[in-house]
Amino acid sequence: MAEKDTGFSAEEREAMKAAASDKRTARSRAKKSPEEVRAEGEADLKAAIAKLSDDDRVIAEGLHALVSEAAPELIPRTYYGMPAWAKDGKVLCFFQPASKFKTRYGTFGFEHPAHLDDGTLWPTAYAVLELDEANREFLAERVRIAVS
Repeated sequence: MAEKDTGFSAEEREAMKAAASDKRTARSRAKKSPEEVRAEGEADLKAAIAKLSDDDRVIAEGLHALVSEAAPELIPRTYYGMPAWAKDGKVLCFFQPASKFKTRYGTFGFEHPAHLDDGTLWPTAYAVLELDEANREFLAERVRIAVS
């Protein structure tokens, strides 16, 4: 029997399954110590990074180091199966690898809790092709502002 066309791509369906898993994991961690939550989140994030293509993996590892240094209070985790970092249980920033949705570039994005508001227009995601020193400094500053 043919699979029913849901209108979603295989990648989108996989992301929805990952999001459901992320929610189950978050509920199970609600009763754990902050140290346990951080350790489990770190393991989940590293497992998600390990599954990435070589180019995406290099960027994701660099972003993890960058976020860990710029905002050590953020908790590593996954978000729709992607590497992410949270504050007060809510995703603040994440990396959407190019390979996840077969796009030309990966993006480093921010969610609603990020304090990036600047007037009536501001960016919430950045295309990332490489993490050279200038890009690292720029994104680290965005992360510091986002958590402030």
